[in-house]
Order: sequence, then C-alpha cells, then structure tokens
Amino acid sequence: MAKEHRYTATVTWTGNQGGGTTDYKAYTRDYDIGCAGKPLIQGSADPGYLGDAGRHNPEDMLLASLSACHMLWYLHLCATNKVVVTAYEDAAEGVMQTNPDGSGEFKRVTLKPRITITPDSDAATAESLHEKANAMCFIARSVNFPIEHAAEITSG
Repeated sequence: MAKEHRYTATVTWTGNQGGGTTDYKAYTRDYDIGCAGKPLIQGSADPGYLGDAGRHNPEDMLLASLSACHMLWYLHLCATNKVVVTAYEDAAEGVMQTNPDGSGEFKRVTLKPRITITPDSDAATAESLHEKANAMCFIARSVNFPIEHAAEITSG
C-alpha cells in the first residue's frame, strides 16, 4: 500500500505598503514562507514582475527543488550501488516561456551536476544512475500535475 506524507507551508504576503493592491505598483511582491521548525524563506516575484531581486522567486525555488531532489536521490542510489561520491554541485538551468496572455510555463530544465567519485568507484555506474534518480525524484515526477485550490476569501 502506498504511504502518504503530508507537508505544510504558510505563505504570508508582506508587501502591503498601506494601500493594499489599489494599483499594480502600489504594493511589493514580498512574502515569507514558513515551515514549522525551519528558517523563514523570504520570497518575492521575479524582478521582471516588480519583485525584489534579493529574494527567492517561485521560479528559483522550483529549479532548486528539482535540482536538490535529483541530488538526494542520486546520492542515495550511489550509496546503494557502491559508488562513493565525495563532492556534488549542480549548476541547474531552467527555461520558462511566457505567453501573450501573461501566463507561462517552464519548457525545460537542465541539471548540470559536477560530481567527484573515488578512484575505485565505477564511472559508468555513476553516469547511469542519473536516469534512475530522475525516475525516482518526487519533484521531477510531479511537475505536470493538476493544482487544486481551496481558497478562503475574507474582506477586511
């Protein structure tokens, strides 16, 4: 039987400059992401959408999530296949397309990990484990899923 895991996050908009969303330029896109027991993440929109370049945007976080999930699965698979990794760094790159109506989507993500293995580890096995890591990564398996909404609208 499948095992279910639940995650929670609180996203709080912090960009009300006093007038709320009275105008497109009247507010900042800043927000805080909170997960119980973990450091706060300060986010914003991409600077192209009036966001703060010094904060993570959703596109950054999606790319980082894909990269981190792949890395964690890859390291697990290396450990169980006797490939000893001593260093791993990924310079991931994502390409997003915006459409005339303002919507958009990622068209592709390329993971570019630089990995160091011990001399007695098999390089061919190390190379082949990327395909398996991609197949196992929870985030990579989820990028084309329906998004459900349970909005609560209050006036105040």
